[in-house]
Amino acid sequence: MAEPGYRPVSRRDSRSLAGYKHACHAMLYAAEPGKLFGKIPLRYAVLMQMRFDGKIGFPGGFVDPRDNTLEDGLNRELGEELGWDGKGLQITEVDYASSHATEALPQKVVAHFFTKRISVEELRKVEMCAVQAKDHGREVLGIIRVPLYTLRDGFGGLPAFLTNTFIGNAKEQLVEALRRLRLVNEPELQAAISASRVG
Repeated sequence: MAEPGYRPVSRRDSRSLAGYKHACHAMLYAAEPGKLFGKIPLRYAVLMQMRFDGKIGFPGGFVDPRDNTLEDGLNRELGEELGWDGKGLQITEVDYASSHATEALPQKVVAHFFTKRISVEELRKVEMCAVQAKDHGREVLGIIRVPLYTLRDGFGGLPAFLTNTFIGNAKEQLVEALRRLRLVNEPELQAAISASRVG
């Protein structure tokens, strides 16, 4: 499900597109055994961020000419935005999920998306380090967790979260990753998407 203006493209084909800039973003997630209010299972912690423009997106950014690979560019950006140490938590080609091309922005862009499962301890360390990162308070205004539950009112939690304003196709990347990785079961995910459109 690509956002209007975004078309799926293979990683290989995307590298031969002339005049396109390449941006790489990553969804970091971990199994979360805790419960909200001691009742609602959290299941997984999924990290996103509030950007400088007030939109929600995933950590990452544009690949520079000095970056040898998409993953090199992404790991550099994660270091800048999350204080990513690059030792134990390298994004590799194995973590690649999808690519989408667009001409809808001021420039032609291919958005490459990666997902990486880490331990909940590593995820908490990323959250703590993020406030010390180079771009914290500038490009990144804060790290947030995506609520993967729906409250009894049928709107609180994931449906309400999906009503936020997202950058580019980040919302679609999130939904597809939740589906593909089975972090939320399909009936709950569909109900959340429907409720977000009504709310």
